[in-house]
Amino acid sequence: MPAPTQLFFPLIRNCELSRIYGTACYCHHKHLCCSSPYIPQSRLRYTPHPAYATFCRPKENWWQYTQGRRYASTPQKFYLTPPQVNSILKANEYSFKVPEFDGKNVSSILGFDSNQLPANAPIEDRRSAATCLQTRGMLLGVFDGHAGCACSQAVSERLFYYIAVSLLPHETLLEIENAVESGRALLPILQWHKHPNDYFSKEASKLYFNSLRTYWQELIDLNTGESTDIDVKEALINAFKRLDNDISLEAQVGDPNSFLNYLVLRVAFSGATACVAHVDGVDLHVANTGDSRAMLGVQEEDGSWSAVTLSNDHNAQNERELERLKLEHPKSEAKSVVKQDRLLGLLMPFRAFGDVKFKWSIDLQKRVIESGPDQLNDNEYTKFIPPNYHTPPYLTAEPEVTYHRLRPQDKFLVLATDGLWETMHRQDVVRIVGEYLTGMHHQQPIAVGGYKVTLGQMHGLLTERRTKMSSVFEDQNAATHLIRHAVGNNEFGTVDHERLSKMLSLPEELARMYRDDITIIVVQFNSHVVGAYQNQE
Repeated sequence: MPAPTQLFFPLIRNCELSRIYGTACYCHHKHLCCSSPYIPQSRLRYTPHPAYATFCRPKENWWQYTQGRRYASTPQKFYLTPPQVNSILKANEYSFKVPEFDGKNVSSILGFDSNQLPANAPIEDRRSAATCLQTRGMLLGVFDGHAGCACSQAVSERLFYYIAVSLLPHETLLEIENAVESGRALLPILQWHKHPNDYFSKEASKLYFNSLRTYWQELIDLNTGESTDIDVKEALINAFKRLDNDISLEAQVGDPNSFLNYLVLRVAFSGATACVAHVDGVDLHVANTGDSRAMLGVQEEDGSWSAVTLSNDHNAQNERELERLKLEHPKSEAKSVVKQDRLLGLLMPFRAFGDVKFKWSIDLQKRVIESGPDQLNDNEYTKFIPPNYHTPPYLTAEPEVTYHRLRPQDKFLVLATDGLWETMHRQDVVRIVGEYLTGMHHQQPIAVGGYKVTLGQMHGLLTERRTKMSSVFEDQNAATHLIRHAVGNNEFGTVDHERLSKMLSLPEELARMYRDDITIIVVQFNSHVVGAYQNQE
């Protein structure tokens, strides 16, 4: 591997290659093969076509088998003890604190907490965080894969490089290209903040580097160097679109290396949504493709918390997205482009990376599959053409970019995949994180939501409230604390250990029936620095 490539794409650390590719390159249609009539359709990102009824049928006596597996042991009150629950919840947590310089923190970000809880096996979500070294700012993002984890993995390790390159001035791009041309060492453009499990694909790094280099070469040719102002919104949009284009092109061209050839095809035929934040001083940009969300936590003057949504879901619940799709296709397809709240009746998000089955022409799909490796050619999923497929592309990776100027009352940002938002209301998410970060709990009347509550139950709720101040410190990570509530909350809005332990002890084949993968990043802002920015102006 050439030296410049190593500088841009770090080698895999703390993981063996066999273990990594044993999980990262799992069957990219796993949840199609394993889906069953017992799983609610809302839980599946991609719904199999009726033609797959036989292909997707579960094993005979599947339900009896899983029930026997659940209850074969001696009945007990809890499936897991509190230490076991904590071990599961904290397995993937990561925290980063922005270092101080000369005793003064000059960043508008104090730090961030992140965590993941899988439901799929392996988990299809990914996360990324990095500091831009050649420009100002920090990048943070969550990525929700579907039809496997191949695409979300590729996007999580590549997208930030495309964004960083898009933000570089003309002279810096020239300096980087000259260094590569002459074989000199390069200054790194990103400082990654990763959990040991958040790995890079070592064998694909050279391919990824070459595609990235082609991109910055084109930026050099297009930019004469006359303008020094860089539009962050435009840079984010260009980076998203260019990476998706490269994913498509790499799959069409193929690779002499059989492993890489199969990898790029799996990346292209699976899909991923992305929600990315770029924070530079008081300038916050959120670029969203799909249905993950960015939520701002604002502390009001009375100490209460309110939620400000900084992204829009790109699905059937968004009327503007529905209108956009219909305008991009002939009127004759008005009733077929979205059916049963899904794109062509199959895909839940209306924007995503990869998913070339919704972007390529039928001829191109057949040509690539027929010339691809036997594993791809034998895959029924890749051969399948979506119904009413007349005027592709039906899917885009172009993000919707939202800008927000930070204020002192803006305390934190939550980036999360839809696994969180399916289980919790945005206001509850912000309140729980806000109370966790401040350690303050407003003693509002207990709401029982119309339930008949006995005196014993009410006593239990009041006892739990009294201990809430101390229990909040059980978690040292805000994302972990939020996941604990997302999975373990009962009808009264408090964490029920019995429910939490049962949910976490579900076997792999049942977990996906009850929830999705959950990935969360909680970014905490430095109110003093944000206020200082405002005072300077």
